[in-house]
Amino acid sequence: MLILGHAGITLGAATILAGAVKNRHSTPATGISWLTSLSSYIDIRLLIIGSLLPDIIDKPVGQYFFRETFSNGRIFSHTLLFLVLIGAAGFYLYRRHRQVWMLTLAAGAFTHLVFDRIWRTPATLFWPLMGLTFEKVELTDWASNTFEALLSDPALYLPEAFGLAMLVWFGLAVAFRKKIGALVKHGRVY
Repeated sequence: MLILGHAGITLGAATILAGAVKNRHSTPATGISWLTSLSSYIDIRLLIIGSLLPDIIDKPVGQYFFRETFSNGRIFSHTLLFLVLIGAAGFYLYRRHRQVWMLTLAAGAFTHLVFDRIWRTPATLFWPLMGLTFEKVELTDWASNTFEALLSDPALYLPEAFGLAMLVWFGLAVAFRKKIGALVKHGRVY
């Protein structure tokens, strides 16, 4: 999955979950927007960043800066250890200071690992328990191969199209409510 799939599907799933939780705890007559419900819990910007965080860290490190060493875009930040560390830091910040920003990043990173189906690469998921090295991947023509797969592989273009649809829906909903400034400045749309 690429940028649109990770960001859009994570945002859509979180919006639906927040709306379902909010509607469960309020009377149906209130008409609370699911979009507004998500804003009442988290900074939406951080959720989107979290959904891309493993790739933001690992792609440059493993594919560009240390290509000869790793030759893989799924390394440290695609591990359960990374997720546990940011989740534990988030839990600490929440318990100590009632801050949810790190938990929001962890939730986004969790969805990233799920959408990458990282369990299919247990040596990466359970690093360093299954060894200290990462599997090397052939990265020659990586960008062109990814673009070709985006046009021909339903496992890639369907999530990207769905993610794009979710992002467009979200963007239109924010624009319609005239909350673009609030989203950019504060990560909220209420």
